[in-house]
Amino acid sequence: MSGSEVTFTQQGMWVTEQAAGGGTAYHMPLIVHLRGALDTGALLAACAAVVDRHPALGGVVAEVGDELRLVPGAEVPVRRATAFPADPSTGSPAKGPAAPDSPDLPGVREEILRAFDLEKGPLARFTLFETGPGRHLLLFVAHHLIFDGQSKDILVRDLAAFHNGEPPSPLPGIDHGRAERDRVAAMLPAAREFWRPRWRDPGETVVLGRALRSRRAGEGRVLRFTLDPQVPSVPGLTRFEVLLAALHTRLLGYGNASVTTAVDLSTRPEQAAGHIGLFVNELPVASAPFGRETFREFATALRAELREVYRFRQVPLSRALPRIRPHAALVPVSVSYRVRRDADPVFTGLDASVEWTVFNHGVRGALHLQCVDGPGGLEISLRHDPETVPDAAGVAEDLRLLLERATDDPDLPLHELLENEWVPSPR
Repeated sequence: MSGSEVTFTQQGMWVTEQAAGGGTAYHMPLIVHLRGALDTGALLAACAAVVDRHPALGGVVAEVGDELRLVPGAEVPVRRATAFPADPSTGSPAKGPAAPDSPDLPGVREEILRAFDLEKGPLARFTLFETGPGRHLLLFVAHHLIFDGQSKDILVRDLAAFHNGEPPSPLPGIDHGRAERDRVAAMLPAAREFWRPRWRDPGETVVLGRALRSRRAGEGRVLRFTLDPQVPSVPGLTRFEVLLAALHTRLLGYGNASVTTAVDLSTRPEQAAGHIGLFVNELPVASAPFGRETFREFATALRAELREVYRFRQVPLSRALPRIRPHAALVPVSVSYRVRRDADPVFTGLDASVEWTVFNHGVRGALHLQCVDGPGGLEISLRHDPETVPDAAGVAEDLRLLLERATDDPDLPLHELLENEWVPSPR
């Protein structure tokens, strides 16, 4: 049993699962719709080839001495499922792969919800469903411990390459856990100095009159909406910076004098560019808007704070401040943001489309915005705890309207963007 050292993020996720369980909040599903004359044998062989190419997919967590290691585990299942129940009137499967509800098709939901065993594995699985004449749905589900957002792009790209008979070049091996420990050790003194005056226990975040405190992983619901490619857009700021500033402004309007949200930051080194795995660190970003500055001024100040946080993106907060108790989420409200500029990979002879943000029926914290910035605009999946955020549609509409107004006139003061809502007195 050799394998590689787990990263700090993997270790934290493992501890959280052992202590409280993550439900399905750490499940990462992906769906590829395939229309046309599919050679199912060739596709399933391509799935197996992707597993061989990326050892992380076949890994499990093992305690070796006093450390955790990611070691080879159970074989990753690559299987063809029984076709969907037939419609008696036609004899064909009852439902086609309509993208908005495909995760709820018979069999698909069950595969998304099926639990993973971190020690016995497998931590990933492929399932191919026939959804109609000349229609198939390939479902991939992995545990977040071995998979991240960028891994989705890598997996589908490599899958298409193997399917098309164009296998990609071999990947060099890496031991990311060991390399990460060396980098973190060098940064740790400065990171401790940076976070010590900045970190405060998040307490509660008020949203629509409700105090959000949850930092656990649990059952969730989702509300999806897409912003036009021009929204959010402010010269001199990235779309992510505009979105985060709008979210902080929105939380100010809900009655929070100071705002802390968590953001997922990539820790993927250059040598891991083509590797599937978990290369993410969640860190807090705080602000204390006072309402009289313009949106552009506030967003620019928040950008400067982000740039400071980026310097320590490799260092988990729990390493810099070791007394922090482990939680599934650092704070009640968090954001994941990923940019996709390329079109979906081509599967030769087939009409293919990908659902990149399939809902896993869970949420970390009380409110999590999972964002994919692609050619068609900014797609946002607002994942929420239904008990503490029952009006997710209200939150989504409030954020959308604020983004439109801020984009139209970024030099409006925050208190005017928020109209007659509560803002703290000027300092």
